[in-house]
Amino acid sequence: MTDVAYAPGHTHTISFGKEVAEALLKPSVELRHAIPDVYAGFKHMHDAALADGALSRKHKELIALAMAVGNECDGCIASHARGAAKFGATKEEVAEMLGVAILMMGGPGTVYGPRAYAAFLEFSQPAQ
Repeated sequence: MTDVAYAPGHTHTISFGKEVAEALLKPSVELRHAIPDVYAGFKHMHDAALADGALSRKHKELIALAMAVGNECDGCIASHARGAAKFGATKEEVAEMLGVAILMMGGPGTVYGPRAYAAFLEFSQPAQ
């Protein structure tokens, strides 16, 4: 959760991680039921692409998170921020990766990079 000041003395708390993932859950399940073969194929590719190999799952999640920032995809950011946290990325690793994303993206990276960092920090917190 991130507090955003929108006027002097007024803040609003936003979630770039868990709330985005939760908002997408129901429509994703509904679409998955409508086109199960597409989702089965995507899951197979997802699992194969992110499996440990020459690169660890953690590093692959960091790459996916950088690409999510580059594609300005909040749902992808939430998914791969969660994955990076789950597979052991540190906040320092995420910050450095986001520095490279900002280098490659310029201005939009300075908007979506902080969203990704906030989402990662949110998923890194112990469950309450």
